[in-house]
Amino acid sequence: MTNPITETTKTAVKAPFKADHVGSLLRPESIHQARKDFKEGVITAEQLREVETTEIKRIVDKQIEVGLKAVTDGEFRRTFWHTDFMAGINGFEGYTPEHGYKFKNVETEAYDVRNIGKVSFNENHPFIQDFIEFKEIVGDRAIPKLTIPSPNQFFNQGIRDESIYPDIEEYAKDVIQAYRDALQAFYDLGARYIQIDDVYIAGLSAPGIPFNDGKYNREFLIDLALRVANGVLEGKPEDLAVTTHLCRGNYQSDWAFEGSYALIAPTLFAKEKVDGFFLEYDDDRSGSFQPLEHIPAGGPRVVLGVFTSKNGELEDKDAIKARVAEAAQYVPLEQLCISPQCGFASTHHGNKLTEEQQWEKLRYIVEVSEEIFGE
Repeated sequence: MTNPITETTKTAVKAPFKADHVGSLLRPESIHQARKDFKEGVITAEQLREVETTEIKRIVDKQIEVGLKAVTDGEFRRTFWHTDFMAGINGFEGYTPEHGYKFKNVETEAYDVRNIGKVSFNENHPFIQDFIEFKEIVGDRAIPKLTIPSPNQFFNQGIRDESIYPDIEEYAKDVIQAYRDALQAFYDLGARYIQIDDVYIAGLSAPGIPFNDGKYNREFLIDLALRVANGVLEGKPEDLAVTTHLCRGNYQSDWAFEGSYALIAPTLFAKEKVDGFFLEYDDDRSGSFQPLEHIPAGGPRVVLGVFTSKNGELEDKDAIKARVAEAAQYVPLEQLCISPQCGFASTHHGNKLTEEQQWEKLRYIVEVSEEIFGE
């Protein structure tokens, strides 16, 4: 009998995979209804969790069926892609501000986190139990991929309490240690593939840095972001694959900002010690592939997000192949992979497509990947 952790260890070091995905999936109506019933006191927290577990089992099966080698829990137990995890870290709490994030055409549901004390990892973080159960569901059938927000998300405007942390470097030090402890905790549970989602870093390359108070200049913030990311990765187990996903906002098929990767590439693409970058490239908001020239040859894999999760229309296969060939002018083909630019439901609301279209797109990505890469 094979040992799932041993098998995972041998396989996950190849992550990210040639056909991969960012992680979040459309919540089915059963979860929406159960959440509503729970809020209204109709069902208990345990009954809500049972509904979520049933649906996670279903979508794990579905991901395996469409041919994905790494599967996620769809982020089905979360409300937002980032705040659920962030609020579970010691020294933070979730709250409802007056306004949500301002996107291109919509303002998001209002919810955020704020610093209320000294920062450290919570050994009883809810994601610990979530991962234990998720890994058990997956078994040895695929690689269980965990997605968590980047430590750099804690540096958005309004989160740090300067009366607790007047020195941003001291704050950074504690955030780094909290994440190092988090990675080790998940590793000890058998995690071998962790994706760190980072809207903040993508924002540092936008013409006007979003969600920022302007107190620090761009050069300082880019340098700090690199130090935070690499500080977290320092000393991580060699057989733990960690990737970074950069996004410019994904909420009900809308986006928050635009700008190429040119301003961050010389620092972050060149020096961030991750195993792969998931990069948004589904439209012209992300600019050209030229910044990829800063990716070290033989270094991190680059997952080209050339498929969109914002609608269900299937991209033209020849156009996708041409774009991959164009990117291969800057990064060797053997370092390239493909995926959607983001998840299908970064928040519980989900993007504007059907679940059937979601699965068809993921199946299509696997098919196109096999034609391009032969695996």
